Amino acid sequence: MKQQKPTLESTFNSAVASALARGGIARIAVALSGGLDSSALLHLAHAYAKAHGVTLHAFHVHHGLSPNADAWLAHCEQQCAALGITFAARRIQLQDAKKTGTEAAARKARYAALGALCAEHNVALLLTAHHQDDQAETVLLQLLRGSGPAGLSGMDAANTAASLLQNASLVMARPLLPVSRKQLESYVAQHNISHIHDESNDDPRYARNALRHTVMPALEQHFPGFQERFARSAQHAQSATRLLTELAEQDLAATLDGDHIDISKLRALSQDRSYNLLRHWFATRGYSMPSTAWLAEMLTQLLEAKYDAQLLVTHPDCHVRRYRDRLHLTPKLADLEGTREDQFDDKPGTDFTWNGETELAFPAYGGVLHFEPADDGFDPDWLRAQKLLIEFRRGGEKLKLAPNRSTRPVKYHYQALNIPAWERGRLPVVKSAKDLLFAAGIGMDCQHVSSGAGRVRLRWQAV
Repeated sequence: MKQQKPTLESTFNSAVASALARGGIARIAVALSGGLDSSALLHLAHAYAKAHGVTLHAFHVHHGLSPNADAWLAHCEQQCAALGITFAARRIQLQDAKKTGTEAAARKARYAALGALCAEHNVALLLTAHHQDDQAETVLLQLLRGSGPAGLSGMDAANTAASLLQNASLVMARPLLPVSRKQLESYVAQHNISHIHDESNDDPRYARNALRHTVMPALEQHFPGFQERFARSAQHAQSATRLLTELAEQDLAATLDGDHIDISKLRALSQDRSYNLLRHWFATRGYSMPSTAWLAEMLTQLLEAKYDAQLLVTHPDCHVRRYRDRLHLTPKLADLEGTREDQFDDKPGTDFTWNGETELAFPAYGGVLHFEPADDGFDPDWLRAQKLLIEFRRGGEKLKLAPNRSTRPVKYHYQALNIPAWERGRLPVVKSAKDLLFAAGIGMDCQHVSSGAGRVRLRWQAV
């Protein structure tokens, strides 16, 4: 018996049911632009919500880029009112459009607005109208950009996309992904669904429009049904990406030493596995994906440097450093004013007195100095009488941590504690008129430390 081909409605219902199976979802929303695709989505979602007792919302984003934008918003509001669907809109202004391009800036702002609307209305599932033709365009665009398996995977049927939506609890589903544009056109005509036309979709200056109006028709003419085959290729790429992620997780677990990667273990991997591991590591830390050329250059420098080399490679989002044969990813931090020797009338450091405070903030040094009660520490009366100075190390400072231990250079203590050089440069010291009293990251000099009730210990907290 020949199996019946699924209808548009059954495909949609199955996809939404699968997304709802995550559990605990009572409210869903449609991202409604008013165009043909999202208008079809709205009507399908309305029928599903009515049949299954689910609360439905529709959210519209007003970009303000078109003179027709106000009319589109009014159209969407009217369509929702006619169907009895709760409607909300958000007006946005594009940021960094000159830097990233109008298309990318609009996309980023649109999804952030949709994520915010969902949070405001306690919606846990957002439906978008991406379809099979959109998937084909996405795969082709990624291919033209030279993307790897992750890029060629195209769009997922459902994902969280917390960084894009700025809403960690929101699931975004694309229930029309298996459906062609022709099927949607037929559905809209059959149900006499009113929709608007966004003239920006006709502008060939945008990459996706150029593909849609020139390349895709040519492909359709010579390779009918290519969209479905592109979708299958995307599914294969998704499978390959999952396998690569599993391998990367295993390799990362095997090479990690705390928060850092053991270079000697990284060397044991093939180049391809090293690239895969490092890309995954960047992703887990929330940093953008490095290009293959950048990754190759970085890996060469890391592996060829001497054991004691303190290598620094700059990534757009962070610094990649090597210290004692360990690979570190460190955030890019702003320079601290306390590093400027001319900051305080040509005097290094900042003079201060302690008047019994539990903490003192020193923004120029990037942190807070805490004064905590302890059985072993400075006599509070003695400490109040001192003229104190906080500054970054100037070289030559020495510290004695305990009576039975030798006086050592602060640099030696940092090395013994395995504190990398770039962290030492942001750790201040506290001095009296004659002596070094405290070094952040190490501790207090024992010369003025005594035992007894009410003593005070110093502790530095970077902020």
